[in-house]
Amino acid sequence: MAEKDGLDLVEVSPTAKPPVCRIMDYGKYRYEQSKKEAEARKKQTVVEMKEIKLRPKTEKHDLDFKIRNIKKFLGQNNKVKVTLRFRGREIVYADTLGREVLDKIALELADVATIVQTPMMEGRQMVMMVAPSKK
Repeated sequence: MAEKDGLDLVEVSPTAKPPVCRIMDYGKYRYEQSKKEAEARKKQTVVEMKEIKLRPKTEKHDLDFKIRNIKKFLGQNNKVKVTLRFRGREIVYADTLGREVLDKIALELADVATIVQTPMMEGRQMVMMVAPSKK
């Protein structure tokens, strides 16, 4: 029947008793499947992880500049990893000055972001993860 109509006989379920087959134009079917996959990839959004690195004694203007960049990244629907790196004896100020800087950043971003991971120490650096807030 398939040859008479110029179509293909495609086995749909080989494990069924008896096996299930279908008469179709297999080339057209594969083309439509590739189009559906391409459309799904086009609609898919990829969330990137951006990173902003700071030091505990970063000046106010530079901190404002970094916060502006974080807001820009969040506006592009990217997650942001804020890293506060301590060098040498600065590690002594991790709990005071370091947490204060990250809390200030979190306060500035409160309207456009949600904190995914609260500030925590990873070796000699304190890390906080921020994601765009759902509106």
